[in-house]
Amino acid sequence: MLSLAAALPLAVRRVWPLPVFAFVLTVACVAVPFGLAATSFPAAAYALYAVAVSRRRPGRGAVAVGGGCAVGAALLTMTGGQHYEGGTGTVQVVFGVLALGATWAAGAAVREQRENVLRVIEQTAERAKVEERLRIARDMHDVVTHSVGLIAVKAGIANHVVDTRPQEAREALTVIEGVSRKALRDLRSTLQLLRQDEAGADGLKPLPGLADLPALVRTAEAAGVHVDLASRCAEQLPDAVVTSAYRIVQEALTNVVKHAAPTRCRVELAAREGALTIEVADDGPVPGGAHRPVVPGGGLGLVGMRERAEAHGGALSAGPRPGGGFRVLATLPY
Repeated sequence: MLSLAAALPLAVRRVWPLPVFAFVLTVACVAVPFGLAATSFPAAAYALYAVAVSRRRPGRGAVAVGGGCAVGAALLTMTGGQHYEGGTGTVQVVFGVLALGATWAAGAAVREQRENVLRVIEQTAERAKVEERLRIARDMHDVVTHSVGLIAVKAGIANHVVDTRPQEAREALTVIEGVSRKALRDLRSTLQLLRQDEAGADGLKPLPGLADLPALVRTAEAAGVHVDLASRCAEQLPDAVVTSAYRIVQEALTNVVKHAAPTRCRVELAAREGALTIEVADDGPVPGGAHRPVVPGGGLGLVGMRERAEAHGGALSAGPRPGGGFRVLATLPY
């Protein structure tokens, strides 16, 4: 009956870990005078393991183990040196106490390991959410600022020359129409990407790449920037690197349009020795050039370009050129 009383409650040790352990430990202590400590104390240790892995506060389990040790020590006086199968009563009680202590240590270690794993999973998920928010913010910034910046520049020019040069104003409005339509398509594609599921993924267009740079150059030229594009990329580049390169060139040209148009600009891309080098350099505003409205910027463009470069283990530098103008140089290893 003592053996059954120590074994049967273990079936529900996961449901009520502490009550089951207290009951089995009590049975184990009662079984000591009958020479059953060699089997009843391992049952109590088995129940203690469930307590150790489920209790966030180890105090209760430690108190329970300490109480069991005290009871076992008290029972030593009752059993004395009587010999049972498996050793004397003293040996069996000492064995049971050691089993309880080792079980608590093992259970606490497992609990700590599980908590560490859960903590790492939560931190990884949170970091992934932050990185995804940053990626979406960069994409939205690239799409919106590029298009809206061009629209602001051309709208300012149109408003400035509408009375004196209506044909130029009409051309500016044509550019605004084309840029705004493209911006709407890009925004719609980005929003579809955020809302995609298995049924709606077929309508997504591919991410922009180096093949889309000529269209990007034509848009910048429509805003008054003469662009010389040179691309020397003989080998196949990873898609992520290509997309980042396109976004860096896009943001650099947007800054040229906002701060230096009308001007000349040189865009060079070269892939060699496992790294893609991107250089965008302009000559600065032309002295006595056409009216160029001031387009405010928040400084996030350079931050976004630098984040894209660092995401691939690369680097980005940007600053004024010695002979005038501005230069952006990025390196994307692959």
